[in-house]
Parts: sequence; structure tokens; C-alpha cells
Amino acid sequence: MKTSDNNISRKDFIRNSALAVAGLTLIPNIMTASPFDEKNLSVKGKMSLKNVRLETGFDYQNGEVSSTQTDLFYVEVENGKIIKISPNQPSAKAVDAKGLLMLPAFKDMHIHLDKTFYGDQWQAVRKRTGGIKGMIELEQKMLPEMLKNSTFKAEKLIELLQSKGTSFARSHVNIEPTSKLQSLKNLQKALENKKKGFGAELVAFPQHGVFYTDSVPYLKEAAKMDIDFIGGVDPFNIDGDIEKVIDFTVQLALDHKKGIDIHLHETGDSGLKTVEYLIKKVNENPALKGKTYLSHCFVLGKLEAAKQEEIAEKLGDAQIGIVSTIPFGRLIMPIPTLYKHNVTVLTGNDSIVDHWNTFGTGSVLQKANLMAQLYGYSTEFLLSRSLKLATGNILPLDDKGTQQWPKSGDKANFVLINASCSAEAVSRISEVESLVHDGNVVF
Repeated sequence: MKTSDNNISRKDFIRNSALAVAGLTLIPNIMTASPFDEKNLSVKGKMSLKNVRLETGFDYQNGEVSSTQTDLFYVEVENGKIIKISPNQPSAKAVDAKGLLMLPAFKDMHIHLDKTFYGDQWQAVRKRTGGIKGMIELEQKMLPEMLKNSTFKAEKLIELLQSKGTSFARSHVNIEPTSKLQSLKNLQKALENKKKGFGAELVAFPQHGVFYTDSVPYLKEAAKMDIDFIGGVDPFNIDGDIEKVIDFTVQLALDHKKGIDIHLHETGDSGLKTVEYLIKKVNENPALKGKTYLSHCFVLGKLEAAKQEEIAEKLGDAQIGIVSTIPFGRLIMPIPTLYKHNVTVLTGNDSIVDHWNTFGTGSVLQKANLMAQLYGYSTEFLLSRSLKLATGNILPLDDKGTQQWPKSGDKANFVLINASCSAEAVSRISEVESLVHDGNVVF
């Protein structure tokens, strides 16, 4: 790497930096006291940073990217936007980024902020019986108690995501007869409380089936509210009718100008038929192109290579994205094939410490690292490209090494990382030092 040795610890960074901030959020167990010098706090959303490391291009050996060039810059922020990037001014009175690498802030594009044990008393996953319908029955029993403090737990989970460099999430939120619209309302309170440093888009999610528990009236009501997507889950396994469920979902999305994001865990014929029918409906309704996603879509990992290519091409043509939680083990999603056919691929943590999953770190950078390992993306170029999984497809350099981020006018939504370049960050999951969002800094 063409960079000086500027690696520092979080402790040193916090001690030496007087970050300009309004509406600071402190994450428990990271800081116990404010490190800010009142004299250096910004006014009216203005902030300047010196010694900011940015990627500037690729180095090549024998036609192959061998390393990533970086340099130090002076970055000015005002009212939530980057207004100027200029040569470094090391003696300027400004926030000292200490040579940390600036990257686009991370995005968790599949998570359930509305139902978690995080921040509350520890609970591990209970023994599962009865398959997906058995889990629905269990959740129906658990939700009334979980809803009592779901706003508080959602806020704690948001703080975990922020501590990992994430400033935006797509959250599925239960809409079904047990919680009705209460889960949505509780989550909206949490998001309102965290809006200075965190943004989200919401999916009305019929976890208990669209028709299996008659979630229809609640979904119709939620569609009139401040949500962004109409969700769904395993149309055949839960509701027993792929076309009926997809037709309802598509029409509700069209009626209210929403997107679609459907959980699909089914890996057999029903999974493939669901994918193919959704492609058909989106092609019939072009307004849904670029606004429709399949989450998980594990059936893709079960198909033969030729069929994977065929379906990936159809998904690309219909502009249907895949949101993968990057499972490992025997099931590996064909992400390179999806990329080949210009399918948008996003990722997220899904469940973090809830009744579905005991595990979860909150880091989407770790997801990028796992993908790189699974597909052997060990070269400098491929590692640098892997970063887009964590950032929602924003990269500092394009495929030719031309700088494309950040630019003057971009939203001031970035992380500072203890790494030399994005390839190194993906390779070793470097520690996130701070997050700036709309002129606010969150640790």
C-alpha cells in the first residue's frame, strides 16, 4: 500500500479528536465520558476534518491491480453535505482524522429491528418444533411480552449497528393479527428517537402469512402508513398458494406505490416457481422494476449452474434484486453469477439475538469479508469490489481505479476506519472509529 503508518487505537483516536457534533450518541461500553472540547464544537452544522485518508487510484503490476493508492485530504462538511475536498492542511484547526480511511457509511439491508432480545435479558433460541408454522405459533405467544419494551430494544440494536459503522437499514416489521400495527408504531418511535444519526426504510412483513392468519386488513392499513415495501414470506409453505399471495402483494404495492421485498426460504420446486412467478408479475408491471427484492432466495443456491445462469439473467432483466444474508456451509449463494447478470445484491444481519437466531454481530463489513472468503476474492481488486456489499453498492474507486466517491455535494455519510484501503478493510474487518451522518457523529 502507498501509505504511511497511521494506524491508531480507538482509545488514542477518541483522546486526540475533538469531533464537531450536534446530537451526539454514545454507545455503552465504548466511552464513559465525552471527549469533546467545547471550544471546538461546530456551529450550524459546519465541520472540517484534516488528515483524512481517501483512495485515489490503483497500482498495477503486469496488468493486475497490485495495491491501492491513498493520500491525505482536508474535508469540509456543512448541513449534512460534503462541500469541499482539498489538499490536506495538517496545521489547520480542524478535527484530526489521524490518517484514518474514509469510506461510505455502511447499510444493513435486511434486519428485524422490531423484535429482538438485544439490550434486554439474555435468551437463547428455544427448541423448534413444527417447522415454520410451529415457529409462528411460538411467536404468537411471545410477541405480546416482547412488544412491551420493543422500542427500547430497537434503540439498543440501532446503537449496535451504529457502533459497527452502519447508518441506514431496511427493517422488516411484523404486520399480523397478534401485534396488529403495534410493532410498526413502536419501531417508528425508536427511529424517530434515533433520526439524527440513523435512517431506515420499512417493510410491512406478514411473518405469520398473508392469508394463513388473515393479515390482509393489517397489511392494507400499514400500506397507507409511512412504510416503503410490502413484504411476504414463503407463499407456498405458509399460505399454500403462490399465485394468490404474489398477486395480492403486487397489487397492494401498485395501489400504494410501494416496493416489494419477499422472504423466500423454500429451496425446492415451490421456491423456483415463486421466483419465476414474481419475475412474470414484475415484467407485467414495469413500475415495480428496480423496486422489487427477494430476501434470502436460498433456492438459487440449490440450482444447477446452467439454471442459475438462466434465472440470474431473468432477474437482471426484470431488475429484481437479491438481499442475501451470505449463509455458509453447504449452501452457498451464487453471488458472482448474480453480479455477472447485473442483479443488485444487498446484505444484512437479519436476526440479532432473538427467538429465530442466537447469533449476530451487527457488522455488514463482516458479511463482505465472508463473501470474499467463500468466493476466493483474495486479490486486491476483488477485495476492493467486495466492499460494495457493506456500503449498498457505493465504492470509492470504479473498476478502472478512477475516484468516484466522495465528491463535493455528496451526503456527509461516512465511516472512518483503521485501515489503509477498502481491500484491507474487507480483508481484516478493520475497526470502525466513527460515523458521520447529516453533520452528526456517532461512535
